[in-house]
Amino acid sequence: MIKRVAVSGASGKTGYRVVEELLEEGFEPRLLLRPDSVLPDQLSSCHQHRLSLFDQQALDQALQGVDALVIATGARPSVDLSGPMRVDAWSVKSQVESCKRVGVSRVILVSSLCAGRWRHPLNLFGLILVWKRVGERTLEASGLDWTVIRPGGLSEREDNVAAEGIRWSDADQQESNSIPRRLVARCCVEALQVPASIGRILEVTSDPELPQRSMQQALA
Repeated sequence: MIKRVAVSGASGKTGYRVVEELLEEGFEPRLLLRPDSVLPDQLSSCHQHRLSLFDQQALDQALQGVDALVIATGARPSVDLSGPMRVDAWSVKSQVESCKRVGVSRVILVSSLCAGRWRHPLNLFGLILVWKRVGERTLEASGLDWTVIRPGGLSEREDNVAAEGIRWSDADQQESNSIPRRLVARCCVEALQVPASIGRILEVTSDPELPQRSMQQALA
């Protein structure tokens, strides 16, 4: 049974929402944070580890005793075009290797719609979609119980998101549309509770006009 869940990138716009949704569902989140990260006040009492995701000893220690990991790290816009390579590929590799060493078998990775495509405007930012696919492939080849969540364009909206239906699909079926980060966070937490999501790449966008279907229903 999954109870303790580590979240990397837990101070990010998607990551902190993942933590909130884990708390709401009764999980025990463990936050993996950069040393200089700033957390929302409501999460300041959560179990925290401040570290570099490339410090293997610190990462192994942070993941000891957890049942699952949600990787919600993502490169931020920067003049440093190597960011996507380091964050979306190499840091994912580092986290996957640590999971294998310490025995964390369940991993959820937040990636992106169109991951792996070369001809896409987002690749002007350090080939970000290419490196996201490299990170996905590292996880796929790991032998762990993995799920990749590929959201569309990320929205900060919080109003009425519970009334929106999610458009679920397998890999490389959707090319556009958006989804609130709150719903992406809920997808991550739902995946932890739906065994049918293991070994799947799930693309997610949303629309108020869509009927509501859970992940369990979508994968049935």
